[in-house]
Amino acid sequence: MTTKNLQKGQVLVQVIVFSTIAVFVIGALLGWAGVNIKASRQSVEREKAIQLAEAGIDYYRWHLAHASTDYQDGTGIPGPYVHDALDKEGNVAGQYSLSITPPIVGSTKVIIESTGLPANSNVQRKLRVEMAIPSLAKYAVVANDNMRFGEGTEVFGPIHSNYGIRFDGLAHNSVTSALGSYDDPDHSGAVEFGVHTHVNIPPSSGTNSSFRPLEAPPNTLATRSDVFETGRQLSVPAEDFVGMTNDLAQIKADAQAAGRYFAPSGYQGYQIILKTDDTFDLYRVTSQSSPPSYCTNYAGQTGWGTWSIGNKTFLANYSIPANGLIFVEDNVWVEGSVNSTRVTIASGRFPDNPSNRPNVVVNNDLLYTNYDGTDVVALISQGHVHVGMVSDTDLRIDAALVAQNGRVGRFYYRPPGGGQNRCSPYHSRSSITLYGMIATAIRYGFAYTDGNGYTTRNIIYDANLLYGPPPSFPLTSDQYEILSWEEVR
Repeated sequence: MTTKNLQKGQVLVQVIVFSTIAVFVIGALLGWAGVNIKASRQSVEREKAIQLAEAGIDYYRWHLAHASTDYQDGTGIPGPYVHDALDKEGNVAGQYSLSITPPIVGSTKVIIESTGLPANSNVQRKLRVEMAIPSLAKYAVVANDNMRFGEGTEVFGPIHSNYGIRFDGLAHNSVTSALGSYDDPDHSGAVEFGVHTHVNIPPSSGTNSSFRPLEAPPNTLATRSDVFETGRQLSVPAEDFVGMTNDLAQIKADAQAAGRYFAPSGYQGYQIILKTDDTFDLYRVTSQSSPPSYCTNYAGQTGWGTWSIGNKTFLANYSIPANGLIFVEDNVWVEGSVNSTRVTIASGRFPDNPSNRPNVVVNNDLLYTNYDGTDVVALISQGHVHVGMVSDTDLRIDAALVAQNGRVGRFYYRPPGGGQNRCSPYHSRSSITLYGMIATAIRYGFAYTDGNGYTTRNIIYDANLLYGPPPSFPLTSDQYEILSWEEVR
């Protein structure tokens, strides 16, 4: 072979090699371009799917704003509920499919699952959103009166009053008042901040009960993290206590229709002992225990008494109704334990007469078995929520306590003196622990400045109550709020 022919053969081989490489490269580029185009189209379809799913969530939030208890999309039948979604030209861009999980008894938490389905596509994306209406139980303590939290009080949860608050304990959460300033009735002097303290500034200790200039306008509101761990706020919106009248009347109607309703006893009232088998024992209270000699209404308190059971008669054992509502048109004493139970026990008389409002009394432990929101108890009184004279020295109440027109607290039981035992030994109790929340129209209290009452008061907020309150519990809004948003597919 000549050199010339050899060179031609070598060129031909190189052309074939490079052509082959070029074919592979071009093919790879075309494949890569095709994948990108496909991925781009897929991305567009996925974006359409998520927007359609969001449209379904927005639609049902709008629906609940107009029909807050309709969890069947106006159809009256189980879902899923499929809707067309139109583009701006009026063409069907796709669909969203809704599955609605209604709240459990007493709760307002609704779960909405929305699946976006673009037109002419097999792409799907699903969103899961939890919504709920906040209840009055967003506070550990809420009041419609001036409040004083003394030394020895520790509160684990938000506190609010429509009036002023003097706080001398330890608040682990926010403390708020609807007032910017007020005249504290417990001492003389000028006005102080709507939320103020008489605890001395560290390193000093103890309290000073006289007017505190640094806790009064026009000074700047100090942080005081030694008392208010997460701060305090003034001039916030007030909470509606008047509206609770309608809530209580509705509870009565619902209890008569599908719950448990008990007419006036003709005696002192009833006792309800809750049991862990979803039942309760009902007693008629025929008499209250008499106070000891010289145990009198020394402080001149309206409605004073022992509020302790003297004699009672067993009536029956009842199951807790499916709607969780028990209404008593009389005074009612409550104690016992629950397990996986959601129940509201309310007392009231209609038409409402301020001189004849019944009360709820707790003298012995009222306990949950579960502290994850499974067990929820509310005690709602048209009048007061009392802890009576003959009460456990170490008392625990697991419940949301509401005194619509009265107060949550304990009367003053006169200590020994002058050679007389008076209300001893019941005048002084050791500790009270409240797990849940307190709503009180009148200034609450379980202790007095002379050592009368419960020495230690622990108020622990049950955060499960906010969106999972007891049955028919008062709400603070008619609008659903989004609690969580997640894509599940």
